[in-house]
Amino acid sequence: MELFDLTGKVAIVTGGNRGLGLGMAEGMARAGANIVIAARDEAKSSEAVDHIKSFGVEAEFIAVDVVDEASCHAMVAAAEKRFGQVDILVNNAGINDRKPPQDYSLTEWRKIIDTNLNSVFVCCQAIYPAFKRAGGGKIINIGSMLSIFGASFAVPYGTSKGGVVQMTKGLASAWAADNIQVNAILPGWVDTDLTKNARKQVDGLHDKVVDRTPQGRWGQPEDFQGIAVFLASGGSDFLTGTSIPVDGGFSIQI
Repeated sequence: MELFDLTGKVAIVTGGNRGLGLGMAEGMARAGANIVIAARDEAKSSEAVDHIKSFGVEAEFIAVDVVDEASCHAMVAAAEKRFGQVDILVNNAGINDRKPPQDYSLTEWRKIIDTNLNSVFVCCQAIYPAFKRAGGGKIINIGSMLSIFGASFAVPYGTSKGGVVQMTKGLASAWAADNIQVNAILPGWVDTDLTKNARKQVDGLHDKVVDRTPQGRWGQPEDFQGIAVFLASGGSDFLTGTSIPVDGGFSIQI
């Protein structure tokens, strides 16, 4: 078998109907994986499913609310019923709300932490029995460069993504004996719907990112196809608990 061949594998991608999630789903589909687009927006997800099927694999939309524990468990059960197995989980769903830290209400803080951090833990708990029965599996968590850096305009977001990195390490240690590899991707500044709003809200952000990034551009969703395939494949079987920046060099530039 080819090292990075995902033929016959099944991947759940939360928030997989657009942006980074869809980019990673496409990469795994190109490598042969069947894809579950797990999200809330049925119309957008149906478009994503049709796109994924164009690569000659199977794809299915499963509705999920990642902040609801029962919904996360139902997502895994529905995926197993549809495909007979689940091999890969990509925890990609996330939100942001940019403002000075003193202006967040506790409700706003909790919403971001629930969506970006608590949901990852719940989805990982939900997938664990399936991976245990199968003899192993791959979990790919999506952090952020704000797992490393601070941003005055995104304190709860950065807090949630820093938590994802620590959770990744803990789960990797706990589940290594079950042949479950848990790793994280730390995206840099990527051109998505989420960051379009950031460029409107943060003065000069676009140029600052380009100037600091050695590759001289913002990332694109397709830049994450390769890392998703690698972390989902046998090529990463001895890699666990790590967080990999995919940022065009942003994090190494002074």
